[in-house]
Amino acid sequence: MRIVVVHNWVTAQDAPDARDVVIQADAVSAALACLGHETTIISCSLDLEEIRHKLVEFKPDFVFNLVEDLGGHGRLIHLFPFLLDALGIAYSGSSAEAILLSSHKTMAKERMVHKGLPTPAWAGPYPPGGKLPSVQAKDCKWIIKSLWEHASVGLDAGSVVKTDSVEVLEAEMRKRSAMLGGACFAEEFIDGREFNLSLLAGEEGPEVLPPAEITFEGYDQDMVRIVDYQAKWEESSYTYNHTPRRFDFPDEDLELLEQLRNIARRCWEIFSLAGYARVDFRVDRSGHPYILEINANPCLSPDAGFSAALARAGIGFDEALARIIADAKRNRLQQEN
Repeated sequence: MRIVVVHNWVTAQDAPDARDVVIQADAVSAALACLGHETTIISCSLDLEEIRHKLVEFKPDFVFNLVEDLGGHGRLIHLFPFLLDALGIAYSGSSAEAILLSSHKTMAKERMVHKGLPTPAWAGPYPPGGKLPSVQAKDCKWIIKSLWEHASVGLDAGSVVKTDSVEVLEAEMRKRSAMLGGACFAEEFIDGREFNLSLLAGEEGPEVLPPAEITFEGYDQDMVRIVDYQAKWEESSYTYNHTPRRFDFPDEDLELLEQLRNIARRCWEIFSLAGYARVDFRVDRSGHPYILEINANPCLSPDAGFSAALARAGIGFDEALARIIADAKRNRLQQEN
């Protein structure tokens, strides 16, 4: 097939989390070439007419969608797949609608609650469409998170606050919103363990890849146990070097891990995910799991969690891409029939 790999436009001056998409595109293109496909890498900016013209000119059989934002705004992530839908071009991963629903984090949480999925309580978003919704604030810790952005953008130790006041939460959201992509919300902080479960499409439905836990090695009682921006992207930082993932668990965790797998499968079904995905969890000290977020098109860099889970499962990167493409074809045939 003739496949165009499309990523969002970035520059050498962009932050590490933004530049990482170029690494993903190179890895995906190389693997697709090994599978015998003719591949071309192009970037997509806010000029959708330009990318439309390029796609019409290339006439691809398939697009591998690695667009994570447009113009530096994660809230625009769904626009490119909607363009592909309008052009009638098949593409990898989840649909534009699923990407939109899962990327807007409080909208996703509302759906989780409606479907009986466990997720932490929240306040916001900020800025609100109208008045900030009233919530029953608790005397607990809250974490201020971006409404749209992924990759731990804007997260640091100061993101976690303890308060029983909605007014204080609103003030914290107002103060931190600019560093969180302009829109944010407050989520009840679950003090406990953190897990990532990746899923890969298969002929019989999604396969849940081996669960990974992010461990916080050497953290003292005063350090906030979160995977913040430094932990993900700043290689010289303490947190980057002390938050490894692990795949080996004692027998007493087997019941919890199976519970996480079942919840991840439900997320795939409820959010109509496709191709590949990742579900992030926190588990409190009583062993109760909570969904933090659902990533419909997770990072495919060789050192990212999804690739690590593939390796643990004994699935080659090229084999995974072949399964992602096959799933897109199956879904397209179902839509046409």
